[in-house]
Amino acid sequence: MHLKKFLTESRAVSPVIGVILMVAITVILAAVIGTFVLGLGDQVGDTAPQASFSFEYNETSEMMTITHESGEAIATENLNVSVSSNPGVTPTINDGGDGQLSAGETIVVDTDGLADGDTVRVIWTSESGANSATLQKYTR
Repeated sequence: MHLKKFLTESRAVSPVIGVILMVAITVILAAVIGTFVLGLGDQVGDTAPQASFSFEYNETSEMMTITHESGEAIATENLNVSVSSNPGVTPTINDGGDGQLSAGETIVVDTDGLADGDTVRVIWTSESGANSATLQKYTR
């Protein structure tokens, strides 16, 4: 037996690596195709925007001013405001007319009075309507 030839022989390495790569590619392709076939790929872009809001309540006028302090601009059609004691409130969004609520712009809500323990929430809903998230909340 030729010991020198046995130690330098490397023919078996190439087929093993080839098989491992083919299995890895097959698994990755199956995962990607499965994600989109099952509809999970549609929700990838439906993540809530990152934004910070401040709340200022005027007891005399019973109005709540919500100011977008920082973060991403948010499409106004995807925003809503919920008041726990008055679920039918309609917010007035002062977005400068561009359809995007950006830092420094405000939302004004007529709360019809807030009692102790009432909660005001800024709610974002995705364009598809499949996802929603509370971006910020204020509890009196």
